[in-house]
Amino acid sequence: MLFKKYHIVIFKNPCDNARKFQIRGWTFFFIFALVAGLAGGNVLLWKYYENYSGLEINLAHAEKAVQEQKAQLLSLSQKMQNISQDLDRVRNFDSKLRVMINLDQGNVQNVAPKGGSTEPDFSTNYLPLYRQELLVRKMHDFLAQLSTEAKLEEVRQQEIIHSMRSKQDALDSTPSIWPLQGWVTSPFGWRSSPFTGKREYHKGLDISCPAGTPIYAPAQGTIAFVGVLGGYGRMIKMSHGANLSTRYAHLKRPTVKKGQVVTRGELIGYAGNTGRSTGPHLHYEVRLGGVPVSPMRYILN
Repeated sequence: MLFKKYHIVIFKNPCDNARKFQIRGWTFFFIFALVAGLAGGNVLLWKYYENYSGLEINLAHAEKAVQEQKAQLLSLSQKMQNISQDLDRVRNFDSKLRVMINLDQGNVQNVAPKGGSTEPDFSTNYLPLYRQELLVRKMHDFLAQLSTEAKLEEVRQQEIIHSMRSKQDALDSTPSIWPLQGWVTSPFGWRSSPFTGKREYHKGLDISCPAGTPIYAPAQGTIAFVGVLGGYGRMIKMSHGANLSTRYAHLKRPTVKKGQVVTRGELIGYAGNTGRSTGPHLHYEVRLGGVPVSPMRYILN
């Protein structure tokens, strides 16, 4: 049957000549098989297309979920970084309080959990990691570290509170607030002299402000000196006890007298430009045992 010959005759019109084609039987089988193969291929392709469409939709959902997870991880890491920075500020505040009340800082222990990081910038250290499982594990370690440090800090604060209750007078006599509003133009320590350009040791803070700006006592104390003293110009010396004293120089006008007892926040004078000065400002010194120390060591606000 496959090898038999079949004749196909095509008539256009009754009067025209007919056209005759000779086809073997296997040709029909081949055409049938080709049509069946094409039909079957179309069915398979359609199924693959449906599967592909489903996978594409699932992939889009998965990518969206991954992006949301990344955004959540970034947000979480930023919050953790902010917590770490807040904890650092609490530590600095803790250190200042301990200095003010002369509490031994040798008992302060910095304990970090194993596997944690002491770096404050969490996102810089952990976000570049490619595996999210490792990232989450690092976050848990970091949170465990913060939790431990927060508990340790709570213990330190309780120690400070207990000590402060027994040293209230010393706390009241510690210069812990800014004496006036302004901006620091020359910090404590080595600097280039504004007069000679040479390197010199600056014994206090220069706080720039308009002439006549009110100056307030940063702590309770007794006025030890009011008058003019060399390059300081008009100045005030205040004794706070425990070998601690403060100086306020280049004043326009003092409002206190020698021997007067003042309390924290009380007006003691007005800033000016007297003495060796390049413009209106307050030169503020803190001395411990007669030796100048950084006022920032005591200022809390």
